[in-house]
Amino acid sequence: MSGLVNALVIVVIAAIVIARQFRARAVDTDRRWWLLPAVLAFMALRDPGILDDHHHVGSAALLAVEILVGLGTGAGWGWTSRLWTAEDGVVWTRSTRASGLVWIVGIALRVGLFALGRGFGIHQDSSALMLGLAATLLVRTGVLTWRARSLGSATVLPGAMTSSPGSATDSLGTTAGPSPAYGDGARPAWKERV
Repeated sequence: MSGLVNALVIVVIAAIVIARQFRARAVDTDRRWWLLPAVLAFMALRDPGILDDHHHVGSAALLAVEILVGLGTGAGWGWTSRLWTAEDGVVWTRSTRASGLVWIVGIALRVGLFALGRGFGIHQDSSALMLGLAATLLVRTGVLTWRARSLGSATVLPGAMTSSPGSATDSLGTTAGPSPAYGDGARPAWKERV
Protein backbone atom coordinates (compact mmCIF):
# COMPACT_ATOMS: atom_id res chain seq x y z
CA MET A 1 0.00 0.00 0.00
CA SER A 2 1.40 3.39 -0.91
CA GLY A 3 2.47 5.94 1.65
CA LEU A 4 -0.14 8.38 0.35
CA VAL A 5 -2.98 5.92 0.98
CA ASN A 6 -1.58 5.13 4.45
CA ALA A 7 -1.34 8.84 5.24
CA LEU A 8 -4.92 9.38 4.07
CA VAL A 9 -6.18 6.47 6.21
CA ILE A 10 -4.30 7.83 9.24
CA VAL A 11 -5.66 11.36 8.78
CA VAL A 12 -9.27 10.17 8.32
CA ILE A 13 -9.20 7.82 11.33
CA ALA A 14 -7.46 10.38 13.56
CA ALA A 15 -9.97 13.08 12.56
CA ILE A 16 -12.92 10.79 13.32
CA VAL A 17 -11.45 9.65 16.62
CA ILE A 18 -10.53 13.15 17.79
CA ALA A 19 -13.90 14.60 16.76
CA ARG A 20 -15.80 11.84 18.57
CA GLN A 21 -13.77 11.77 21.77
CA PHE A 22 -15.23 14.94 23.28
CA ARG A 23 -18.86 13.92 22.74
CA ALA A 24 -20.68 11.61 25.12
CA ARG A 25 -20.82 8.08 23.68
CA ALA A 26 -22.05 4.75 24.92
CA VAL A 27 -19.27 2.24 25.61
CA ASP A 28 -19.68 -0.91 23.53
CA THR A 29 -18.28 -3.80 25.57
CA ASP A 30 -18.86 -6.54 23.03
CA ARG A 31 -15.97 -8.58 21.69
CA ARG A 32 -15.36 -6.48 18.55
CA TRP A 33 -13.68 -3.53 20.27
CA TRP A 34 -10.29 -4.71 19.00
CA LEU A 35 -11.33 -4.94 15.32
CA LEU A 36 -10.32 -1.45 14.07
CA PRO A 37 -6.88 -1.58 15.74
CA ALA A 38 -6.34 -5.08 14.31
CA VAL A 39 -7.18 -3.87 10.79
CA LEU A 40 -4.81 -0.89 11.17
CA ALA A 41 -2.03 -3.13 12.47
CA PHE A 42 -2.55 -5.58 9.60
CA MET A 43 -2.38 -2.77 7.04
CA ALA A 44 0.80 -1.40 8.66
CA LEU A 45 2.59 -4.73 9.03
CA ARG A 46 1.93 -5.91 5.50
CA ASP A 47 3.81 -2.91 4.11
CA PRO A 48 7.40 -3.94 3.32
CA GLY A 49 8.70 -0.37 3.84
CA ILE A 50 7.96 -0.28 7.57
CA LEU A 51 11.73 -0.59 8.25
CA ASP A 52 14.41 1.41 6.46
CA ASP A 53 16.52 -0.91 4.27
CA HIS A 54 19.72 1.01 5.07
CA HIS A 55 19.16 1.49 8.81
CA HIS A 56 17.47 -1.67 10.12
CA VAL A 57 18.49 -1.25 13.75
CA GLY A 58 17.74 2.48 13.91
CA SER A 59 14.38 2.18 12.19
CA ALA A 60 13.42 -0.83 14.36
CA ALA A 61 14.32 1.19 17.48
CA LEU A 62 12.24 4.15 16.29
CA LEU A 63 9.34 1.78 15.48
CA ALA A 64 9.56 0.24 18.97
CA VAL A 65 9.52 3.69 20.58
CA GLU A 66 6.58 4.70 18.32
CA ILE A 67 4.62 1.68 19.54
CA LEU A 68 5.51 2.48 23.17
CA VAL A 69 4.34 6.08 22.67
CA GLY A 70 1.12 4.71 21.16
CA LEU A 71 0.59 2.35 24.11
CA GLY A 72 1.24 5.16 26.58
CA THR A 73 -1.05 7.56 24.76
CA GLY A 74 -3.82 4.96 24.65
CA ALA A 75 -3.46 4.18 28.35
CA GLY A 76 -3.42 7.86 29.29
CA TRP A 77 -6.43 8.55 27.11
CA GLY A 78 -8.36 5.61 28.56
CA TRP A 79 -7.65 6.58 32.15
CA THR A 80 -8.41 10.28 31.67
CA SER A 81 -11.80 9.64 30.05
CA ARG A 82 -14.82 10.06 32.29
CA LEU A 83 -17.25 7.11 32.65
CA TRP A 84 -20.74 7.01 34.12
CA THR A 85 -23.74 4.70 34.12
CA ALA A 86 -27.04 6.02 32.82
CA GLU A 87 -30.40 5.11 34.32
CA ASP A 88 -30.93 2.42 31.68
CA GLY A 89 -27.66 0.69 32.67
CA VAL A 90 -25.63 1.79 29.66
CA VAL A 91 -22.12 2.99 30.41
CA TRP A 92 -21.16 6.28 28.77
CA THR A 93 -17.81 7.95 28.23
CA ARG A 94 -16.48 11.35 27.35
CA SER A 95 -12.91 12.60 27.15
CA THR A 96 -11.73 15.33 29.48
CA ARG A 97 -9.27 18.19 29.15
CA ALA A 98 -6.63 15.85 30.52
CA SER A 99 -7.39 13.54 27.57
CA GLY A 100 -6.71 16.42 25.21
CA LEU A 101 -3.40 17.02 26.98
CA VAL A 102 -2.53 13.34 26.53
CA TRP A 103 -3.18 13.71 22.78
CA ILE A 104 -1.02 16.84 22.57
CA VAL A 105 1.87 15.15 24.40
CA GLY A 106 1.52 12.03 22.22
CA ILE A 107 1.60 14.07 19.02
CA ALA A 108 4.59 16.08 20.27
CA LEU A 109 6.48 12.87 21.06
CA ARG A 110 5.70 11.48 17.60
CA VAL A 111 6.91 14.68 15.94
CA GLY A 112 10.07 14.46 18.06
CA LEU A 113 10.62 10.85 16.95
CA PHE A 114 10.18 11.84 13.33
CA ALA A 115 12.69 14.70 13.73
CA LEU A 116 15.15 12.37 15.49
CA GLY A 117 14.88 9.83 12.68
CA ARG A 118 15.27 12.55 10.07
CA GLY A 119 18.36 13.83 11.89
CA PHE A 120 19.97 10.39 11.67
CA GLY A 121 18.92 9.95 8.04
CA ILE A 122 16.45 7.17 8.82
CA HIS A 123 13.50 6.88 6.45
CA GLN A 124 10.25 6.50 8.36
CA ASP A 125 7.27 5.14 6.52
CA SER A 126 3.69 6.08 7.38
CA SER A 127 3.17 2.44 8.35
CA ALA A 128 5.02 3.08 11.62
CA LEU A 129 2.59 5.89 12.44
CA MET A 130 -0.34 3.63 11.53
CA LEU A 131 0.99 0.90 13.84
CA GLY A 132 1.35 3.46 16.66
CA LEU A 133 -2.23 4.61 16.07
CA ALA A 134 -3.41 0.99 16.21
CA ALA A 135 -1.62 0.58 19.56
CA THR A 136 -3.22 3.78 20.86
CA LEU A 137 -6.74 2.73 19.88
CA LEU A 138 -6.29 -0.84 21.13
CA VAL A 139 -5.10 0.19 24.59
CA ARG A 140 -7.58 3.06 24.95
CA THR A 141 -10.55 0.90 24.02
CA GLY A 142 -9.28 -1.96 26.18
CA VAL A 143 -8.93 0.32 29.22
CA LEU A 144 -12.39 1.83 28.66
CA THR A 145 -13.96 -1.61 28.18
CA TRP A 146 -12.31 -2.88 31.36
CA ARG A 147 -13.41 0.20 33.31
CA ALA A 148 -16.95 -0.05 31.90
CA ARG A 149 -17.24 -3.71 32.87
CA SER A 150 -16.12 -2.85 36.38
CA LEU A 151 -19.04 -0.40 36.60
CA GLY A 152 -21.60 -3.01 35.59
CA SER A 153 -21.45 -2.51 31.87
CA ALA A 154 -23.93 -2.36 29.06
CA THR A 155 -23.92 -6.15 28.81
CA VAL A 156 -26.35 -6.14 31.74
CA LEU A 157 -29.95 -6.53 30.62
CA PRO A 158 -31.86 -3.24 30.38
CA GLY A 159 -33.84 -2.59 33.53
CA ALA A 160 -31.51 -4.69 35.69
CA MET A 161 -29.41 -1.68 36.59
CA THR A 162 -30.43 1.67 37.96
CA SER A 163 -28.27 4.56 38.91
CA SER A 164 -28.26 7.83 40.69
CA PRO A 165 -25.77 10.60 40.00
CA GLY A 166 -22.36 9.32 41.00
CA SER A 167 -23.26 5.68 41.73
CA ALA A 168 -24.55 2.53 40.10
CA THR A 169 -26.72 -0.07 41.82
CA ASP A 170 -27.40 -3.45 40.27
CA SER A 171 -30.48 -5.64 40.83
CA LEU A 172 -28.80 -7.29 43.85
CA GLY A 173 -28.38 -3.95 45.58
CA THR A 174 -24.61 -3.84 45.13
CA THR A 175 -23.37 -0.32 44.67
CA ALA A 176 -20.42 0.48 42.46
CA GLY A 177 -18.83 3.87 42.94
CA PRO A 178 -18.23 6.24 40.07
CA SER A 179 -15.26 5.69 37.84
CA PRO A 180 -13.72 9.15 37.75
CA ALA A 181 -11.16 10.17 35.21
CA TYR A 182 -7.69 11.10 36.36
CA GLY A 183 -7.79 14.63 37.67
CA ASP A 184 -11.54 14.70 38.22
CA GLY A 185 -11.29 15.29 41.96
CA ALA A 186 -14.56 14.71 43.78
CA ARG A 187 -16.85 15.98 41.02
CA PRO A 188 -19.46 13.44 39.92
CA ALA A 189 -19.57 12.69 36.21
CA TRP A 190 -22.88 13.71 34.65
CA LYS A 191 -24.15 12.89 31.22
CA GLU A 192 -24.45 16.06 29.24
CA ARG A 193 -27.43 16.72 27.05
CA VAL A 194 -26.64 16.64 23.37
